[in-house]
Amino acid sequence: MPLFNRFRSMLPRGRLNVAKRFVLLEEAVSGTMSSFFMARELDTDKVVGLKILDPAKTAAFEARFKGLPKPREGEVAVQLKHPRIVETLEYGLTTEGAQYLVMEFLEGPNMNTALAAHDPCLNGRRVRFIRQAAEAVMAVHEAGFIHRDICPRNFMLTNSRMDLKLIDFGLTVPATRWFMQPGNRTGTPNYMAPELVRRRATDQRLDVFAFGVMAYEFCTFELPWPRGTDGMAAMTHDRPPIDILKFCPKLRPQLAKAIRVCIEPDVNQRCPSIEAFLRLIKGVPDDENL
Repeated sequence: MPLFNRFRSMLPRGRLNVAKRFVLLEEAVSGTMSSFFMARELDTDKVVGLKILDPAKTAAFEARFKGLPKPREGEVAVQLKHPRIVETLEYGLTTEGAQYLVMEFLEGPNMNTALAAHDPCLNGRRVRFIRQAAEAVMAVHEAGFIHRDICPRNFMLTNSRMDLKLIDFGLTVPATRWFMQPGNRTGTPNYMAPELVRRRATDQRLDVFAFGVMAYEFCTFELPWPRGTDGMAAMTHDRPPIDILKFCPKLRPQLAKAIRVCIEPDVNQRCPSIEAFLRLIKGVPDDENL
């Protein structure tokens, strides 16, 4: 019975009154459209992650899909059950009309923070992290979605910085023709595929591109193109990238080639899927000393 009660406590209960159900322990790094809290549920004493979306910003984003059957972030997130993806336990609306998600709370920094600090946790684990990130993206694709914001900020280091988990499905859309038409340019500029930047038709290969840029950065602390903070940074992504071996000459040719084909500007020459990338790096040890 206690186990059932703990499970029942995570089920939707109509509109969520945050103050009556949770004690907000700490506000973590929040996104452009949401706030994220470490919270303790009063009934169960369970510590969870609580994400509350900004209604105005969310409405402005979802207006881009007017007339289309776009699922809400929570509807997407609860479908993604994988060891390399944050577990979403519940979603719905607050009493103030904001969308919310309750999820497992992940301790540890995101990969963007680790890269900026040249965190020693990367030493000897880069291939491990690349493979784990690939597995997470593949799970999103197999579920029928395009993440649209694959970047280091959206991967959390967990398990004493030994593992990665993918978070944040605020920009995620179904991988169907209605959502792959030209025009919707959203994502993080430094990781945007050229077809997205140029407002052309897209598909799951735009995630392959973003993943490849991220894998390149995992290995080198650098990007294949000049870094920037706005949309202009992505305008160079249809040019040949800087050879990864310039920054990391000891990188295994097998891994260098696999990353290079992911960041191919021509979508038709790009690695066709994350599954194909994982096949390309098969045999490269997780503890490769980069």
